[in-house]
Amino acid sequence: MVDDGLWDRVDVAHLAVLRELAEHGSVTAVARATVLSPSAVSQQLKVLQRRLGLVLVERAGRGVRLTDAGRALAGIAASVSTALATAEADWQRYRGGVGGTVRLATFHSAGELLVPGLLDRMAQHPDVVLETFDEDVLQDDFAGLTADYDVVVAHRSDDVVPPRRDGLEVRLLLREPLDVALPLDHPLAGRDRVTPADVIDEDWIVPPPEFPIDRVLTALAAQARSPVRIVRRTTHLPLTEKLVARGHGIALLPRHTTRDRAEGRLALVPLADLRAGRVVEALMRPDRAARRSVQVVLDALVAEAASYAV
Repeated sequence: MVDDGLWDRVDVAHLAVLRELAEHGSVTAVARATVLSPSAVSQQLKVLQRRLGLVLVERAGRGVRLTDAGRALAGIAASVSTALATAEADWQRYRGGVGGTVRLATFHSAGELLVPGLLDRMAQHPDVVLETFDEDVLQDDFAGLTADYDVVVAHRSDDVVPPRRDGLEVRLLLREPLDVALPLDHPLAGRDRVTPADVIDEDWIVPPPEFPIDRVLTALAAQARSPVRIVRRTTHLPLTEKLVARGHGIALLPRHTTRDRAEGRLALVPLADLRAGRVVEALMRPDRAARRSVQVVLDALVAEAASYAV
């Protein structure tokens, strides 16, 4: 017999908790994300299982995991959340108003580049509260942050296949070229451009492995057929700039982010014979992307990024 009475037995709030468990992986993490106690999360899951007569969650070591039925229902929950958010956005659009809180996570240099102008643009929407957070992770780990934030600004090198981001909305913001940063008194500082062969034997200041800039350096080394001589690693771009300016090495730095601070301190020289850049994108869960307040923030973010597009 076909079970056609799902919605007679399911509470949307309980479905949302199940979906969060699929995203976060533990009851404790779900409790933090939903502002519920762990016991309340567990109770809602028990009620959902009892009403459906199915085991949705099972013990796994000290934690829990979803069963096949749980994963299937979590996928349905994601669709329901998106539909509800779309309906709410349509209603807000009809009423002519938009409000709410939007949580935006950016890696450090993207925040520096985009957030000040974004806040200027958001002044037109006083009822939307924009909260900003710093999150600098490996490029393949940005997708996981969408469980905790409405919009995640991520970056990746533009010479690789994008990492898997199943079930996410992805919006291109901009491609930012990477230039070779040199001390002002460096013999190559006055060049219009430099090749990998010109700079491969220099001392390099680089980010940790698997960050987009480091991946471009790997391509640079392959083209020059020589390894990069690394003398320092840091993710902090202002520190890298200071080290370059004082002659402690050279670096690849994002053009738009660095340009204003570089004037009178260091030279930014384009790299020839190699496509060097990073792609900056906004990642969102579909249900959050459907929210009217998130759409407003995203539109402002895209407009701000467009002012730097090349």
